[in-house]
Amino acid sequence: MSGRGQGVTRREVLVGAASGLALAAFEPGEGYAQDAGGATVAGQVFEDRDGSGLASAANPGVANVLVSNGRDVVATGPDGRYTLPLPDEATIFVIKPAGFMPPLDPLTNLPRFYRHHQPKGSPASLNLTFEGLAPTGPMPASLDFALKRQDEPNAFDVVMVTDPQPESEAEVDFIREDLIEALAGTQAKFGLTAGDIMFDDLSLYPRLNAIMGTIGLPWWNIGGNHDLNFEAPDRAYSRETYKRFFGPNYYAFFYGQALFLMLDDVDYLGPNPAKPRVSGKYEGRLDEAQLEFIRGVLAQTPPDTLVVAVLHIPIRTYLDDDTYQNLVNREALFRLLEGRKYTVSFAGHTHTTEHHYFGAADGWNGAEPHHHHVLTALSGSWWSGPFDHRGVAAADSRDGTPNGFHILSIDGASYATRFVPAKEPNGRQMRLSIESRFHGASKDTDPAFRQEQVLGSPIPSAALYASTLIANVFDGGDKTRVTMTIGDRPPAPMTRESRPDPFVEEVFARNAATKKYWVTADNCSHLWTARLPADLKPGAYRVVVEAVDEYGRTLTGRLALEVTG
Repeated sequence: MSGRGQGVTRREVLVGAASGLALAAFEPGEGYAQDAGGATVAGQVFEDRDGSGLASAANPGVANVLVSNGRDVVATGPDGRYTLPLPDEATIFVIKPAGFMPPLDPLTNLPRFYRHHQPKGSPASLNLTFEGLAPTGPMPASLDFALKRQDEPNAFDVVMVTDPQPESEAEVDFIREDLIEALAGTQAKFGLTAGDIMFDDLSLYPRLNAIMGTIGLPWWNIGGNHDLNFEAPDRAYSRETYKRFFGPNYYAFFYGQALFLMLDDVDYLGPNPAKPRVSGKYEGRLDEAQLEFIRGVLAQTPPDTLVVAVLHIPIRTYLDDDTYQNLVNREALFRLLEGRKYTVSFAGHTHTTEHHYFGAADGWNGAEPHHHHVLTALSGSWWSGPFDHRGVAAADSRDGTPNGFHILSIDGASYATRFVPAKEPNGRQMRLSIESRFHGASKDTDPAFRQEQVLGSPIPSAALYASTLIANVFDGGDKTRVTMTIGDRPPAPMTRESRPDPFVEEVFARNAATKKYWVTADNCSHLWTARLPADLKPGAYRVVVEAVDEYGRTLTGRLALEVTG
């Protein structure tokens, strides 16, 4: 998301799903744009058995693989050959089938599954700040794509990162320190970044890509609103630098029994007149060509496939209904997904953590509600806050969630996610604090006191009536249930509230010098509260909070509560 006003970059996320079943050939139908001259591109998708990277008798074609020009989608024939309409400019790409993998860049582990067709390159008239595409020249007589066979289990993990968003070399250091060590020894099969790979300075792509490559996983990306070329007048040429490093703006791939649609829903509307080269306007929207692409892929995806859609801008956020933070044409996406039995979607952008379950009241007509999960930003509060002992910014998010990432676990058509905080001890999943009017009155008159004296113990017995236990369950949502147990008293339910987390309000207030100027504490969708019993006698009490999360797992937090006479 933009940290400098309402939108600065555009981003794309498309996720594709995998299936081992044979797919029927799909012909472009009415509504699929052909180029004016009727030109076509043809080639072969083949299994690279000998490692040469060349189609040959030793490297046979692979049938029923989907190939696209970003709008039309066709399946290869028995010999692995395909033919597609060739627009004047396009990116031609193969949709990775289950059980195969395209070549990986040896330094970055970025998949190379595409070929740009932009004969004149990025328009020189744009005078881009960051280098775009060089002229690609004519298409080869046969545009071939190599794949290597690999084992793909039906149960696997995916690392999901969103909004790493460094705007300086130092913040690239922060990503290296917070993410790389946390993923040491990971058993995940691949990773993905759901946009805002950068914070406007696209010259940092090579360094960050090389660092991400050391994780050792194939890494799929989509762009965000901070990955844009702001000199572009509209969406058409707004991702020229992004394309040079990562490929098509949107795409898909299959893995195991899942399809990942990696989508770009950042609709760039043009430069900001006040700052034409450093910011721009955008809204959340999937354009017509992208919707046709999704339709074409889903038409050839078996109905029992889990469809995972990845976007940058959320389908909806709890923050507000502004068009730069919500998908304007969400019902167009709903119409494509709601006929399928197994779907889930993920987004970033807002630097908050949210769960939504869309039903009829939201325009979703599927048999079951659609789960949309807004993921925690790796950069948290845009790398704000005091430095830890490593020299890395604290970066607590504006809803009080620690900065971090998620693990998506898929097993056939079922899934679950797990939040991984970057800095919390032992992977803590909630933070407990006590809000007291007694403390609140003191903090305005004593600005030097410590954080735990603001939101913790001790509590005078006379102030118990005005004291509330607050549990920030970092990845909590609509289906989370939370209870509080004090000492040997029976468990008591806690109530979900939408409000700023007082912990992060204190962090931001007391570290203003190290906070990005636009960062403020915002409403949190995963806070639970309970008033402390007024009849507690002086003494120390063990407080245990248990949360049963979206997936039925029990999370536990503990607090030592001191009551003074």
